[in-house]
Amino acid sequence: MDRSNETAPLSGFILLGLSAHPKLEKTFFVLILLMYLVILLGNGVLILVSILDSHLHTPMYFFLGNLSFLDICYTTSSVPLILDSFLTPRKTISFSGCAVQMFLSFAMGATECVLLSMMAFDRYVAICNPLRYPVVMSKAAYVPMAASSWAGGITNSVVQTSLAMRLPFCGDNVINHFTCEILAVLKLACADISINVISMVVANMIFLAVPVLFIFVSYVFILVTILRIPSAEGRKKAFSTCSAHLTVVIVFYGTILFMYGKPKSKDPLGADKQDLADKLISLFYGVVTPMLNPIIYSLRNKDVRAAVRNLVGQKHLTE
Repeated sequence: MDRSNETAPLSGFILLGLSAHPKLEKTFFVLILLMYLVILLGNGVLILVSILDSHLHTPMYFFLGNLSFLDICYTTSSVPLILDSFLTPRKTISFSGCAVQMFLSFAMGATECVLLSMMAFDRYVAICNPLRYPVVMSKAAYVPMAASSWAGGITNSVVQTSLAMRLPFCGDNVINHFTCEILAVLKLACADISINVISMVVANMIFLAVPVLFIFVSYVFILVTILRIPSAEGRKKAFSTCSAHLTVVIVFYGTILFMYGKPKSKDPLGADKQDLADKLISLFYGVVTPMLNPIIYSLRNKDVRAAVRNLVGQKHLTE
């Protein structure tokens, strides 16, 4: 057989999604649509109050605004595609569209990993070295910190996406996922993917292991410092300043480490139950986590709650 016929470039892919479970599609369409609206509203409000309220013009809320914007971008790169797949029996996506969607989701995910570690450093300085906080976390420091998070995530995404989309794809062009998730796409390649696996291992070390280690060490020092505070009220107040960030870190990294801890190549034994579980875990990471972030910060941060009340109060006054 002519090899060129086997490796002819594909014009597009078919996204399998939950087509094997049609009864779940309508239920998940409603749930994900509602979650997406909450994501847009919740994160949009956080961005708005962090800009309009002068009391929130601090490094922590600057990072939080970046995190909210990132969550909106991440979900917008995938959720409309997911919703459409629930309504369309045979959903197709072009090769270039797949590359763009993969790039955006990968860039946002990697950026968030680094951004959360920057936020941990901010909390470390605020609690462990409060007198030097205005100097260490000046605008000349925290703006480049956030910019480097974006630059690192985008650079990593360019590398991973270009390596994945340069592979020859032959035969089956069905992606067993909601979106062009990189591991699902790699399973369709009919060439050696060892370079992709190695690059993902390196990326996992840089964007997962290193930030997690950095966050862990930061919170060890934070915990030691808090325990040295003599009064119970002082310990409670100090911990409350970082509890929201710690909760977001646990939810985010707990899910993403489970998903991407070990890069996978082709899996010839993919069982239906395992596939469904992988998809639902990915859905949790891609939709539920960005939805929880503004809820967590609103419930556990009195400054955010006060800013939201002020914003709502000003709106009522203008009306």
